[in-house]
Amino acid sequence: MVSQTSRALRQRFKPLAWFGVLFVAVAFLVRLILLVKTGKDVPPNPLQWLYLFGVGLGYDLITLLYVGWPMLLVLWLLPTRAYLSTWGRRIFFGFAFVLAFGVIYVGAAELVFWGEFGARFNFIAVDYLVYTHEVVGNIRESYPIVTWTILLVLATLAVVWFSRRRIRPRDDGSRFLGRTAVVGVWLALTVAVSFAFDASMKDQSRNNYVNELAGDGIYQFFAAFRDNQLDYGKYYPTLPDAVAFGRLRTLLKTPDATFTSNDPMDITRQIANTGPEKKLNVVLISVESLSGDYVEGLDVSKHRHLTPNLDALASKSLFFTQLYANGTRTVRGLEALALSVPPTPGESIVKRPDNEHLWSLADVFNAKGYTSEFVYGGYGYFDNMNHFFANNGYDAVDRNAIDAKDIHAENVWGVADEDLYTLVIKRMDDAYAKGKPYFGHVMTTSNHRPFTFPEGRVSLPQGRRPAAVQYTDWAIGDFLKRASTKPWFDDTVFIITADHCATSAGKTSLPLDRYHIPLYIYSPKHIAPAHVDRLMSQIDIPPTLLGLLNFSYPSRFYGYDLFKLEPGRERAFVSTYQELGYLHGDVLASLIPRQPVKEMIPQRTTGDAEPMNRPDKEDADDAITYYQTAAYLFTHGLMRHATQ
Repeated sequence: MVSQTSRALRQRFKPLAWFGVLFVAVAFLVRLILLVKTGKDVPPNPLQWLYLFGVGLGYDLITLLYVGWPMLLVLWLLPTRAYLSTWGRRIFFGFAFVLAFGVIYVGAAELVFWGEFGARFNFIAVDYLVYTHEVVGNIRESYPIVTWTILLVLATLAVVWFSRRRIRPRDDGSRFLGRTAVVGVWLALTVAVSFAFDASMKDQSRNNYVNELAGDGIYQFFAAFRDNQLDYGKYYPTLPDAVAFGRLRTLLKTPDATFTSNDPMDITRQIANTGPEKKLNVVLISVESLSGDYVEGLDVSKHRHLTPNLDALASKSLFFTQLYANGTRTVRGLEALALSVPPTPGESIVKRPDNEHLWSLADVFNAKGYTSEFVYGGYGYFDNMNHFFANNGYDAVDRNAIDAKDIHAENVWGVADEDLYTLVIKRMDDAYAKGKPYFGHVMTTSNHRPFTFPEGRVSLPQGRRPAAVQYTDWAIGDFLKRASTKPWFDDTVFIITADHCATSAGKTSLPLDRYHIPLYIYSPKHIAPAHVDRLMSQIDIPPTLLGLLNFSYPSRFYGYDLFKLEPGRERAFVSTYQELGYLHGDVLASLIPRQPVKEMIPQRTTGDAEPMNRPDKEDADDAITYYQTAAYLFTHGLMRHATQ
């Protein structure tokens, strides 16, 4: 009797076994292809391969427990009569086709995602799911999606056809109670692995690519979704709040700053600069994905002659050669440039609730009588940009303000950079006519896939990043040329930097060469050219700019005016959405959820890093101090204006 019941259940759940084999086979094939694509970044070490395939199989089986539920439920609940009927069989074959197509389609999507980001599905994939118009449009404009989909459908049909005997419903004689027992065991296993495993347990290798390959893309996606917002105090190492804020006040004290109160949690300082204030116009351009490796003059540069205009500008500007971006997403760059704060874990402040009335760079300019604007080449609802800037001191201006006749080219992300700069010139003309100084934070889009722009601008063919970088450079040169004919040009400061690098993938989880970005501060009538080789964080750009203008102002920024800072105190922040890095001197301290502080000696030009034999407790505590207090101030509403 027992053997008959067991045989009946095996027959009933044979399609589930088929689905499991298909899922694991596709996952293995994807992992193998990604390993080949990674090339020399994963050394040909059998132990490394054994680890990533062995641990990867474990994560694939865990993921199967989740994704197998639709098939399991159908096989459990479907009555035998309906299961065996002609229409029942047809519907079941269709159901099996849909599941198989989903597995194969997700596998193909992982290959594309890896090619773009050098990682399994992660927080970026979760983030983009919210903005389906831009993401779907980007895919359509970047890839032959119709052709690929047809090929995937044909591949799925072939799989289902050749395995039809294993899928075909049979008169198995199973009973509902027996099927329920199978579901109960599956449920128990699902609950058990949910508590016993998490996405970080695979991260045991010093090679980040090995850790990524050991994961499962679907599992990683839902892990990232779950960790959308991380409570710093719950997941990261901490100091007592009083100790952390006491250390912070010491870290923020600079020769030009005086604290305005004795409240240990109030970081407000009065910044005092000598000499008359220079109420010059300011254009701060954060260029999409302008990695340091595309720019000559930086030690991570790998390309030549792509940016002739910026290369020429370097000798006419303050050119900063050791600047590091806060993170890997546009919103992280915008957060750093607007608020001058270290990144907080999980989602950027730009996209989080209760992010209104925060102390921003625009607040300083507004108090000086400026017109302050955020000008974006796309639609500002994306990434919550319009809401964030409009509620933090800026007027939000996006592509809706550009007449169709003024657009030379556009794609799903935005108008061509040259058209965005035309809008900026018009906004500056208007402010000049009203006799008001102008501050504009400009965010470009052309250096983003699908890498399209007006024809005839550069020599490289469209559709690839090097061509987009070349066009980005052309558009900046064209903008400065046109601006030089304007009456406001001589009294304008142009700041050109990047929001982040083109890719964040590397051999380590925080590869410094993937955070290295350029910075040019150009004002030929007011700022003498020089090369500045000191370490600098993206959050230092606002205070350094304000110092060059000789502004005195109240500050709640975390950033330093680099020219007022004593040598040796320089530091930078680099992060993913979970891992928080603090670079000081030759040490990179890293905060990871549920783990002690990790300290490394990083190689700034290669992205490699060696573990420290003797951790530096001061750097570890400073890292905790910065990140803990920034998270505390935001979550407790203490980044807001005092009157809010």
